[in-house]
Amino acid sequence: MNFSSIDELQTALSKYNYISERGLTTAIFLALKLGRPLFLEGEAGVGKTEVAKVLASLLDTELIRLQCYEGLDVHHAVYEWNYTRQMLHMRLVESRGERTTEAELFGPEFLLKRPLLQAIEDSREKAPVLLVDELDRSDEEFEAFLLEVLSDFQITIPEIGTIKAKHTPVVIVTSNRTREVHDALKRRCLYYWIDYPSFDKELSIIQTKVPQASAQLARQITGFIQELRQGDLYKLPGVAETLDWTAALVALDRQSLDYSIVDDTIGVILKYQDDVEKIRGERAKAILERATV
Repeated sequence: MNFSSIDELQTALSKYNYISERGLTTAIFLALKLGRPLFLEGEAGVGKTEVAKVLASLLDTELIRLQCYEGLDVHHAVYEWNYTRQMLHMRLVESRGERTTEAELFGPEFLLKRPLLQAIEDSREKAPVLLVDELDRSDEEFEAFLLEVLSDFQITIPEIGTIKAKHTPVVIVTSNRTREVHDALKRRCLYYWIDYPSFDKELSIIQTKVPQASAQLARQITGFIQELRQGDLYKLPGVAETLDWTAALVALDRQSLDYSIVDDTIGVILKYQDDVEKIRGERAKAILERATV
């Protein structure tokens, strides 16, 4: 699907229940038009990963996700050989009194394709969406390798040769900014910072994602979360926690917030005990009073 304007893309995103401010929609539009990776930074739970998921649905294509972590290397991100299958093949050939050649053992049928190779394999008839999630968790060595891949969208496998993408994938790279990503990779991408949403946007997200919530409950939850983010917490709740809390309160048949239910369910939105102890009780009451004025 090709989008002729930012407004058309904004409408399409809303149809898939993704509430996007115009700046983010513009960044997505340009990434699609220019064929450039989109680098999204922001706190955990603000909707970065969801952009890739919604785009895959919008474009009616496959979503390929590479979850980054410390120690991620080429074997887990790009490819590795299926050694077990190679050994079985060798034994089978030897049982027939024949010899196995290197070309046989290192053919495509023994290749295990990992996310980066899956995204650029030349047999694809349609460009996938490649999500490189939480790049800041990986090592700088992998970051440098990724930069090389994103520059040419090709990968060289010594035993087979160079594989180049027939259709350039739509690439979304996310970071929670636990460390700074190198400028060289950022220069290769378009960039957008996704901040915590405004009151109106967060309320709209709740109403869109959890339509079962009453109007009063949705507004009270939004107000409480917005007030909570003004505090000195170790980990501020993201939109993901807002939606989890809303779903939990709906499951409890709540039509509105009160002090007791906030204390009982505070662990849905705060995931560190120090934060829970800091908010529970009188401080939760004060926040709720401000949120419901």
